[in-house]
Amino acid sequence: MTLAYPVMLSQLGQVMVGVVDNVMVGRLGAETLAAASLANSIFFLIMMFGIGISMAITPLVAVADGEQKKGQIAQLFNHGFVINIVTGLILFAVVLGLSPGLNYLGQPDEVVALAIPYLLIITLSLVPFMYFQTFKQFVEGLSQTRQAMVITLICNILNIFLNWVLIYGKLGFPELGLNGAGWATLISRVLMGVIIHVYVTGSKRYKAYKTPLNLKAIRMSLVKGMLKIGVPTGFQFVFEVGAFSTAAIMMGWIGVNALAAHQIAINLASVSYMMASGLSAAAMVRVGNQLGRRDIRTLREVGFSIFGMVAIFMSFFAVMFVLLRNYLPLIYLDDQGVVNTAASLLIIAGIFQLSDGLQVVGLGALRGLSDLKVPTFVTLIAYWVVGLPLGYFLAFVLEMREIGVWIGLLTGLTATAILLLYRFNRLTARMLHTHHQPSMKKVI
Repeated sequence: MTLAYPVMLSQLGQVMVGVVDNVMVGRLGAETLAAASLANSIFFLIMMFGIGISMAITPLVAVADGEQKKGQIAQLFNHGFVINIVTGLILFAVVLGLSPGLNYLGQPDEVVALAIPYLLIITLSLVPFMYFQTFKQFVEGLSQTRQAMVITLICNILNIFLNWVLIYGKLGFPELGLNGAGWATLISRVLMGVIIHVYVTGSKRYKAYKTPLNLKAIRMSLVKGMLKIGVPTGFQFVFEVGAFSTAAIMMGWIGVNALAAHQIAINLASVSYMMASGLSAAAMVRVGNQLGRRDIRTLREVGFSIFGMVAIFMSFFAVMFVLLRNYLPLIYLDDQGVVNTAASLLIIAGIFQLSDGLQVVGLGALRGLSDLKVPTFVTLIAYWVVGLPLGYFLAFVLEMREIGVWIGLLTGLTATAILLLYRFNRLTARMLHTHHQPSMKKVI
């Protein structure tokens, strides 16, 4: 828990940027909130792929730390830095090129007109965000998780202030509406990168791992090895978040109110998800660390302890969502039609909390074992072969509308949770009996 809670708050900080943007933008009306929903569903998909790429640093650093190989850790940081910055630039270029395609997704015209410029501004923030992620994943691999938490929370407070100034035109600044929320996000993420750079490079704690960044010393073999972890991790996130983004597009086919209600419910569910992903990060670091020490018995204890923790944690959120379903949407806006729809979706969100928590911890624990191909395949099948087609069938063939889409998502999450929990138990039981551990040497 000591390792997980700062990551929880840090991850919560990341998602709270979107939550605060939505709450403050919701005051401008359902159309603006729907535009934020459309843009954020696409941006979140791209951002999660970037986070996945950057996460290659953490399990490798955790294993090298368990083996007490400081020179190797410095190498991993430098190579991760190059990979992450290039990834941030590529992802921005991709969104820049594809953003006009929003006109062809069957969304209301007024929503698309508001969404495109906002999407481009927040996507530019990916470059400083990936810079921040490099340092964050490095220090988390060393089991130092509080630093990123503090920096994220400071910059969140700045983001709220900048939202107030730029969305509504306070303190003599122009009233920028939805785009103001985008500029506030960009400015706060630039500051996040600057602060964590100053902290890590100036701290004595990390002096032993410092090597000057030398592009000539970059080894393609190590870059490929890290991408073998980062790319499947990125796709795991893409398959899950992409399913929710596709669900948002389906909601747009139903109407503006359905899309706004979906955004409220998914925004609230993302709070608990990102906090559960803190436990997932703890599972990844602790499992990787025990793997480096070749202590498989403790590794299993670590994994199952965190599965138990996330089950208790997400059960609490499940009860909260169901009990407060008629009140939580009022934080965003007071349109009664949207609030009623969001309340019905929050019942399903409550039901899938347990599955959501177990599957994200399962992915983290298996990442600590460098088991990536099977979990990536599981997420692809569960969301895109089972969950989304079922959601479409229920929503548009059986005319269950927004409820049908969310039942599909619930099914995908539950299937993923069961399969990943089974996979972790089976792999680690086999390792315990054979005293065999997957080697990191292929990557390093």
